[in-house]
Amino acid sequence: MVHIIAGTEGRSFDGPLYRAIDRVAQICLGIAGVQLVTLIVIFGWLVFGRYVLNDTPTWVEQLSLILVVWIAFLGAAAGVWYNTHLSVDFIRALFPRPLRSVLCWVALIALVGFGLIMAKYGWELASKTWPRRIPMLGFSEGWRAVPMAICGVLTVIFTAAHMVMRTQGYRPEED
Repeated sequence: MVHIIAGTEGRSFDGPLYRAIDRVAQICLGIAGVQLVTLIVIFGWLVFGRYVLNDTPTWVEQLSLILVVWIAFLGAAAGVWYNTHLSVDFIRALFPRPLRSVLCWVALIALVGFGLIMAKYGWELASKTWPRRIPMLGFSEGWRAVPMAICGVLTVIFTAAHMVMRTQGYRPEED
């Protein structure tokens, strides 16, 4: 039995689609992890260059800004799949079970809408800023907005999968 998200103990959601979605979330976290290590290394180079070589590398700030955006959005997308985002469950817990289920559906639908908005406007922002170059790095400014579009698409996919799982008996609000 494969447990792909928090709160699925005792339930089997191990079909090929769910394994593929879980793998995408793992890849997001893996990429974000590599980027975080890269961020630490380049800041180490910044400190070494500034205090030992007395020659501050100017590209570090621009690259670190891009890395932080990628880390945040890829981590946020994976957080949707793994249900690790901060939520206000105690309010929902005050309601009777049938109403809790309705509130979960409302939250899932709102999350799909939010993901669609992020995807649309992330794509628009990336395409509008694509011709501009980032100073000191030389590549497109659009790379700062691409992760927002990716996160939006992944949020929709991950939330749609949660919706399907709810129809198959996954009820985290009842745990």
